[in-house]
Amino acid sequence: MNSVIEECAAILGPQGILIGEDVTNRVVGFGSEQSIQAQAILRPDSTDQVAECLRRCHAAGQKVVPHGGITNLVQSAHTVPSDVVISLERLNEIEEVDPIGRTMTVQAGVPLQVVQQEAEKYELIFPVDLGARGSCQIGGNVSTNAGGNRVIRYGMTRDNVLGLEAVLADGTVISSLNRMIKNNAGYDLKHLFIGTEGTLGIITRLVLRLREASISENTAFVAFENFENLTRFLKLIDRELGGALSAFEAMWNDFYRLVTTAPAKTAPPLPQDYPYYVLVESAGGDQTSDSLRFEQAMERAFEAGYVADAVIAKSGLERAAMWGMRDDVEQIRQIFPSFNFDVSLAIKDMEPYLAALHKTLDERWPHNKRVTFGHVGDGNLHFSIGVGDGGHEAHIAVEKCVYEPLQRINGSISAEHGIGLEKKEFLHLCRTTTELELMRTLKNALDPKGILNPGKIFDS
Repeated sequence: MNSVIEECAAILGPQGILIGEDVTNRVVGFGSEQSIQAQAILRPDSTDQVAECLRRCHAAGQKVVPHGGITNLVQSAHTVPSDVVISLERLNEIEEVDPIGRTMTVQAGVPLQVVQQEAEKYELIFPVDLGARGSCQIGGNVSTNAGGNRVIRYGMTRDNVLGLEAVLADGTVISSLNRMIKNNAGYDLKHLFIGTEGTLGIITRLVLRLREASISENTAFVAFENFENLTRFLKLIDRELGGALSAFEAMWNDFYRLVTTAPAKTAPPLPQDYPYYVLVESAGGDQTSDSLRFEQAMERAFEAGYVADAVIAKSGLERAAMWGMRDDVEQIRQIFPSFNFDVSLAIKDMEPYLAALHKTLDERWPHNKRVTFGHVGDGNLHFSIGVGDGGHEAHIAVEKCVYEPLQRINGSISAEHGIGLEKKEFLHLCRTTTELELMRTLKNALDPKGILNPGKIFDS
């Protein structure tokens, strides 16, 4: 061990540091078999320990990569052998729940699902929800500004964070544990750390905004003959439900077939020959009246000619099966090797964009495979594309096909996964030169030695 790691080991104790095989036995992210490469994994159990370790790393110029649950979809948690990892896994306590103020104060290493379950004890919810809920950590959700299934109603993660505590590169602790929804007293410093992927500071504690749990849930699975009818249905159902719309998850035919055909476990609730499907859900305060309103809204959509076919969940099991189908993204491994994308664009641009993309893919790789799904109501599309042998050259070529057209329609190369290493080459397509310069100015001001998550988002 080098001297910096020895100093950190003395601070953390024997349970607070991993070296050798204890490091390489861990993998770098979801679905990966690649081992973590780093000198050590530091596992502090308090903000003070994070600060003490960062002071020493900063003094020595030692590069540090923060780790949460390391879903790592864009290589934002990627390391090299000379790096030191700071894992937040031992900062895993829920410190306080205020059921009247509807806040929860937590340490950054608490898994998202544990946050959700704790909120439920008080008949509250933390509304951020995504497929990796069981493994991802709340600090990672905040540092990447995670999105998920309920953005259409509750917003992104940043909309559900009231305050936080973070440690800067030099060990300075910024404690801004605000518990108020309204606080316009100067700069809102939490936004320096939300969505910045650990490049400006390491989040250690958070104040989360909770909401009242819904009493009613109504869920339907709906098929459409064309995308225009899908968008018309979105407007109608949102209006008719009077603010109760909580999810609008779209599946293109290719994705629907994938998750409803063996070896997938879910049977198709509707025939597999429609081009578009949507899982739509509302949440409200009275099951009887809300069910009636939901069913009446569905009837109006049928009468308007928007809906081709639909099934309404009549039990918790049927609702769970619908969501299980949507969350079964592991079926995408059937088209391995494939490249996964997460983009954002105006709803009106989705069909022309996808039509042009598919035409380009078919012309260049006639035997390509692809599936498309997304949250749609918030402008977010996900798709996976398999071409050739899945090598680096093919990956770059497909990325250009996907990302370059977004520049012309003011889209984004990342809706909710971040930039990391994987997308930074294309960041200029959706950020102006002056925006990038300001980002670098912030990075240089808060991390002048460039030790925090180096090389992620952009080269500083």
